[in-house]
Amino acid sequence: MRLPSNRQCAVEGDGLKMDQAPPFRNPFVHVLKFTPLEKAKIALMTVTLFPIRLLIAAFMMLLAWPFAFLASVGRSEAAVEPQCLWRRLVDIILKIIMRVMWFAGGFHWITVKGQRALPAEAPILTLAPHSSYFDAIPVTMTMASIVMKAESKDIPVWGTLIKYIRPVFVSRSDQNSRKKTVEEIKRRAHSGGEWPQIMIFPEGTCTNRSCLITFKPGAFIPAVPVQPVVIRYPNKLDTITWTWQGPGAFDILWLTLCQLHNEFVIEFLPIYTPSEEEKKNPALFAINVRRVMAKALGVPITDYSFEDCQLAMAEGQLKLPVDTCLLEFAKLVRRLGLKPKNTEKVLQEYGNRARKLEGQKLDLDKFANFLDVPVSDMLRDMFALFDEHEDSCMDIREYVIALSVVCRPAKTLETMKLAFKMFEAEEDGAITEMELAVILKTALGVTHLSVSHLFTAIDAEDTGKITFERFRSFVEQHPDFADEYLYTENAGLHSGPCHHQQPTASLSSRNLQTTAPTKTANGICPDFSPSDGTIDGLLKKHN
Repeated sequence: MRLPSNRQCAVEGDGLKMDQAPPFRNPFVHVLKFTPLEKAKIALMTVTLFPIRLLIAAFMMLLAWPFAFLASVGRSEAAVEPQCLWRRLVDIILKIIMRVMWFAGGFHWITVKGQRALPAEAPILTLAPHSSYFDAIPVTMTMASIVMKAESKDIPVWGTLIKYIRPVFVSRSDQNSRKKTVEEIKRRAHSGGEWPQIMIFPEGTCTNRSCLITFKPGAFIPAVPVQPVVIRYPNKLDTITWTWQGPGAFDILWLTLCQLHNEFVIEFLPIYTPSEEEKKNPALFAINVRRVMAKALGVPITDYSFEDCQLAMAEGQLKLPVDTCLLEFAKLVRRLGLKPKNTEKVLQEYGNRARKLEGQKLDLDKFANFLDVPVSDMLRDMFALFDEHEDSCMDIREYVIALSVVCRPAKTLETMKLAFKMFEAEEDGAITEMELAVILKTALGVTHLSVSHLFTAIDAEDTGKITFERFRSFVEQHPDFADEYLYTENAGLHSGPCHHQQPTASLSSRNLQTTAPTKTANGICPDFSPSDGTIDGLLKKHN
């Protein structure tokens, strides 16, 4: 597989052409590299500045607790109490305490650009890019409400501070929680400024700020004016970013508090008032607001989404490399509606049909006929991923392998079994080294892959062929075969940092470049869009 140099249809969810090409950096990956001098500075700060800052931050949160508790006593969840003098005083005190906490953490100066709108003018603030829990800085600056997981209100100290800003809670245990959350946001948004503004991160997860990924439509369903807000961390060393693949939560805290100074810039953009069409179509509303924010940031936009994070994080035997083409493929599968509901059945049918073709190359029209879809610009983009030699033909077996990985990323052996079935010779049920290379490079989403070391290890009898049973037996004996035989042989092939073992806590043994985050979604604002609240789903409803 390969990413083509130019695409026929770089589209957004509404079918409009994108102004930028897809990002060259995987938005869900963040790799930190340190010079020897930077490592020495971090070592020094770890035993001097870091513990002091950590104690001050903890003290400030404890200091804020009684004020937040006092102001939260007797509050109604259905109505807003008058902002009397003592409540305004508590609000000011809490903002001061939080500002001291951030100052102690190295955020000495916070640059504010633009003018924050009043709640009556823009009930909802949409923030992006979302890249860290340090994005809580705007929340403490404005004391705006946010959307939070219901479980967070039961956390000691933190839960009281959260309840003070009157968040909208999303419950995992309540099947109707997302619907109720959207209705609550709509109720507050249409209160005429009576309720505090709601601050929402529409990306729904953290990225490395290299682009803006798909905006979830939840913030735009109320169909009210929103104020886009962009945030930046213009630091020389990016210790802020907390993505799915990269330094973990504590590592980010530790490394950031070890920096002498951390910069933060927040810019309030002009209020965006939706048109009548956008009010009826929250997906279109979300896309247009994202375009405005991307232009202000000077970054590209991409249709990668939270679902692509899950693909990148899947715990199969084959760990996807950072520069895999499968993220682009997954996006096109989603756009074209090619992800089957009955995955196992459809993949087996595709596998049987592909086997009968016996490696026959297909052109674009035959590819469209195989999938039973019309030829379109998006289908041309997908075809180009497999047209590696640019001779206007492709091997349909590669498509089936890629689809299997996207649909069941953690089931490596199932994908390999399907691949062997399509490639194996009838007389002995075996494949050659070249065929194994095609299978694995497609499963990893890369252009070139050498498998000589791996093939030789499996083919111990030097027959020049291997069967699936022999491959499976080898994998069972060598569960880390990709790390041992593929990544060592292919210097340019790097698996995502999240797949490495979590390092120990000591500085001397800590691998600063590869740490393993948790598999739960990171970020401040959880996704509360309806279950069919994808951009594609909403567009289908409104078209």
